Amino acid sequence: MRVVAQRVARAAVEVGGRSVGEIGRGLLLLVGIEKGDGEKEIAFMADKVLNLRIFPDDQDKMNLSVRDIRGGVLSVSQFTLAARNKRGRRPDFTHAEEPGKAEALYERFNSLLAAAVPVATGVFGAMMDVASVNSGPVTIILEKSKDELD
Repeated sequence: MRVVAQRVARAAVEVGGRSVGEIGRGLLLLVGIEKGDGEKEIAFMADKVLNLRIFPDDQDKMNLSVRDIRGGVLSVSQFTLAARNKRGRRPDFTHAEEPGKAEALYERFNSLLAAAVPVATGVFGAMMDVASVNSGPVTIILEKSKDELD
């Protein structure tokens, strides 16, 4: 599982010119589910996201999480995060989970987040237009690690 987390002042997602999700201050998450991901990876990543300290405190140090600031999360599925490009120029997407299973895991991930903070989402599998105002900018790439899961 791979998640790109961006600290944002605001973010929104549209499908077919229609707004389907938006947040104010918080995190824009681009979420890639890979083959072999399951409940353990989803729970680990949700906890990592909710407790990621990338918001400034009173001394302007990155010490606060999205929970601490009572921010929102805009979660957007993005299977292209599973791409590999070691050979050639065309990305290889064979590491992406099949859509049915990926969608269920993505929805479970969002429900774990929503238990702690407001969550807006894109539409799984749709062509989406994502807009954001990055704050900082601060962008963190989170990946599952077998060592961290044990």
